[in-house]
Amino acid sequence: MNYQALYQNIKSKKSYLCVGLDTDLSKIPPHLLSEEDPIFEFNKQIIDATYPFAVAYKPNTAFYEALGARGWESLQKTIDYLPKDTFNIADAKRGDIGNTSAMYAKAFFERMNFDAVTVAPYMGEDSVKPFLDFNGKWVILLALTSNTGSQDFEQLSLQKGDLLFEEVIKKSQTWADETQMMYVVGATKAEKLQEIRLLAPEHFLLVPGVGAQGGSLEEVSKYGLNSHVGLLVNSSREILYASNDKDFAKKSAERAESLQSQMARFLDKL
Repeated sequence: MNYQALYQNIKSKKSYLCVGLDTDLSKIPPHLLSEEDPIFEFNKQIIDATYPFAVAYKPNTAFYEALGARGWESLQKTIDYLPKDTFNIADAKRGDIGNTSAMYAKAFFERMNFDAVTVAPYMGEDSVKPFLDFNGKWVILLALTSNTGSQDFEQLSLQKGDLLFEEVIKKSQTWADETQMMYVVGATKAEKLQEIRLLAPEHFLLVPGVGAQGGSLEEVSKYGLNSHVGLLVNSSREILYASNDKDFAKKSAERAESLQSQMARFLDKL
């Protein structure tokens, strides 16, 4: 999915909601455990329920990798099931020397047909470039993450005065433009979004941390929206585990709709 198609879908649905499919076998409703593939059945019902309100889905691959071959099978079935007009992200946080990154890119872009993959930037340009060699695919580069440990490295001051995550954003824009690269910025760092917008005014920002992690959708939208929206706001646990009973999909839909309705109001102000 290219930049314009993503923007048009956001406008059409009046939503920049991304649903994180961080599906934990220990947390899904017990009645699903008798299914042949409980993970896929849960994901399928979540997708059906939230599709009217979401423009993107983001499976965190760790939750599938932990289950071995069956987990990868559940992930592939999930990707194949997603509606073609949604933007799908492999939250894999890969990044290695060039030939290894090329294999990661081949796995997620060719084999599994994701639109985008999250990439760790700290091994530098040659670890990121192989992901950019795939036409029509996106790199979502970790910039300022929502975890408390982000201050250990991402927020270190460099000799010339910039913070490390700021240098990541500036340097990486020499590798690709806003039609192929996004940045991860945690919702719990909403006060930094205004500064980040000065560094990357046109890029989409993938913003996790709204909901269970305490991020404010209002603040993220206030400081992060640009003229082409420029945001994908992710919610995982708050939507996935809105209920642990047979009404789980209905409750997830209600939570997704609530977020979407707030987003529609913010979009009307653009």
